[in-house]
Amino acid sequence: MAVAQGPAPQPAHVLTGKITAEDLNTYKSLPFEVPAGTRRITVVFSNTQRDQRTVVDLGLFDPERFRGWSGSNKTWFTISDVDATASYLPGALPPGTWKLLLGIANTRAGVTAEYKAEIYLSKTLDPPFSLPDQRAVLNKTAGWYQGDLHTHTGQSDGSCASQTGRRVPCPEFKLLEAAAARGLDFVADTEHDTASAYTSLLRWQNYFDRLLLIRGREITTYRGHANIFGTSDWVDFRLSPTNSVNDIADRVHALGGIMSLNHPAFPTGEVCMGCGWNPEPALAVGKLDAMEVVNGLDVENDRSGIPLWHRRLNNGERVTAIAGSDDHDSGTRPGHPVGTPTTVVFAKELSEAAIIDGIRAGHAFIKTKGPEGPDVYLSADANRSHAIAGDALALASGARAQFSVQVVNAAGGRIELIADGNVSQLVTDTAIGGKDETKRFEIAGDGKRHWYRVNIRAADGSLLALTNPIYVNFPAP
Repeated sequence: MAVAQGPAPQPAHVLTGKITAEDLNTYKSLPFEVPAGTRRITVVFSNTQRDQRTVVDLGLFDPERFRGWSGSNKTWFTISDVDATASYLPGALPPGTWKLLLGIANTRAGVTAEYKAEIYLSKTLDPPFSLPDQRAVLNKTAGWYQGDLHTHTGQSDGSCASQTGRRVPCPEFKLLEAAAARGLDFVADTEHDTASAYTSLLRWQNYFDRLLLIRGREITTYRGHANIFGTSDWVDFRLSPTNSVNDIADRVHALGGIMSLNHPAFPTGEVCMGCGWNPEPALAVGKLDAMEVVNGLDVENDRSGIPLWHRRLNNGERVTAIAGSDDHDSGTRPGHPVGTPTTVVFAKELSEAAIIDGIRAGHAFIKTKGPEGPDVYLSADANRSHAIAGDALALASGARAQFSVQVVNAAGGRIELIADGNVSQLVTDTAIGGKDETKRFEIAGDGKRHWYRVNIRAADGSLLALTNPIYVNFPAP
């Protein structure tokens, strides 16, 4: 979940009072006003005598109904129209008088406690600050993190076998267990058009504290599908004369998210209605952040998105190649596990915002067979500038750039350099002999626009990994 930036937020209401022995086993109802347009309510509670066993339970009423009860095990909670802390109900936040309920579960004779409840009201879905125990950042170290960017659960059309073998809507934890078992660092839940899973992800994140859970959504238009990442807000997926694909992209970007075309070369028909983008959407340059060039087991067959991606690159666009399993079985289908394929992203930390920033920057490569596949790190140096996959270099005519390709765990395979969509012979020694091997090549600038990326192929020629390009003389994104 994103966190609001800027000056420290101030509570809309601060409710204070005292608790004495006379309050034992009674309730205090503390009213506060919520204006129209509020999207999130966050309550932070404290009392001065917790160490003296003054125990206060918390609950909440809106103007119409009971919204939850967390007892004394929480000192904060948050609710919105999309998600809520465990023990509380998400849903519409009606304007009017709300009531924070205090239950005085225990207090000692002669002890007076002072309590304070800070009520934060947000007009956006983002929390006002980084909430305690939310584990929004699972690892503060910059590095390459690998995960699956396209999955489904029973929140939309994902299913799996029940205890008796019936096909049932599959609960989220089955997907998350499968992703954790494969050693993934992150997984995006991308239900069809709905944000209904987000409150579950918020609650599961505390348990899966080594697996980052990313908010995604598969926008399923009747002329193609797209994944969006990083926002809980409503995005209208209904294409119409007043809501084009460009309008959808603009909405996603205004909310701080990114958009990727899914399985763009899939056929569309009764088997998969509206799945493929045929014809390709008329997205303006700069509107599209990424493209799912490998979906599930479709790597270089007629459903591969790689040729469509190459066309956009040759058109001067900087579009990040990503991949996703499109798992609908929570990792239970033989031969099609969660994490196949895997997208590996360089991020400043393991958080939703950082992974999205890494994808937006193109700092990513794909392992077609899953997280056990080879790692490949493409970099280049020119004019005292250093670039990794996704970055751009300015290279004047006659100037030279030195490229480096480090490959790990691909012994027996070979490197294939792709320049402007074609196999290049600039790398003369393509064989990979060791577990960790680096190949180098050099290019001479001609003042024109070019892009260079790398494939890693197995001995049988199958594609094991592919990088995003390093761009030469491309305009800024």
